[in-house]
Amino acid sequence: MNNITGRSALCLLITASGVVYATSSSAQECTPKHTFKTVEEGYLTVSAPTFPPFSIPKGENEVSGIDGDIVTAIAEMECLKIKVTKVEYATAVPYVSSGRTDVAIGNYYRTEARAAVVAISNPLYLDEMGIFSKEGISKIEDLKGHSVGTVQGYLWVDELKAILGDDLKLYNNYVALYQDLDTGRIQVAIDGLGVGAAAQQSGSALKGIQLKVAEKDERVQASVNAAQAGLPLSKDNADLLAAVNADLAEIRSSGKLVETLEKFGLQKSAADVGEPRLIK
Repeated sequence: MNNITGRSALCLLITASGVVYATSSSAQECTPKHTFKTVEEGYLTVSAPTFPPFSIPKGENEVSGIDGDIVTAIAEMECLKIKVTKVEYATAVPYVSSGRTDVAIGNYYRTEARAAVVAISNPLYLDEMGIFSKEGISKIEDLKGHSVGTVQGYLWVDELKAILGDDLKLYNNYVALYQDLDTGRIQVAIDGLGVGAAAQQSGSALKGIQLKVAEKDERVQASVNAAQAGLPLSKDNADLLAAVNADLAEIRSSGKLVETLEKFGLQKSAADVGEPRLIK
């Protein structure tokens, strides 16, 4: 159970006359905003893959990235310490559904299929469709006549294929996609803006490339209604879900969410999530 924690310290006060007094000073106390159970008392346990800029595990009790900073803030609001379980991306949600961790981080989309196995928090941010090119292309119509690449399985693949035909090349992962863009084998890459921003910030890829949010085009629904990311949580812990949603609302209203997004290279517009929705 999540409890109030606090410490007191014994201090020695020496007066000018040399008299020594023992005094008790109360160290910082913490009052949790909500009451709920966690997998391990006193901790918010997090399954965290390495997936910058969203999830960057840094140690047993520290995680960074957009999602990482958010769950760290939630833990602080609830007087909990973070405990990190470093996992592969595909196993983070199963860790939650099997009761081994409280929450998973890593830009997990709010989908109907995922909601069938775990609870999902209210939306954190939008994973906006990005267009990466030297020219600074932002309109889908302007992709015509260019060699374009994206990663197979992404939300926009089928719709882009209908528009671009054989000019669209599919890749197994974003690393290969960025390599071909950097070497000029393709002229444009389509990917989530966050992943591209992280790669560019780290200096590992996309040098001299402009990253633009795709302008809305009804032919590609991902440009109109970008996927909402949420925090996967246990279906058996309604109190935790309620607390996380309340804490997220406070983080959003305080401006800390936008600060976190911009810290990791996302645009302010990613915070404009709209009403919660699930991808079918």
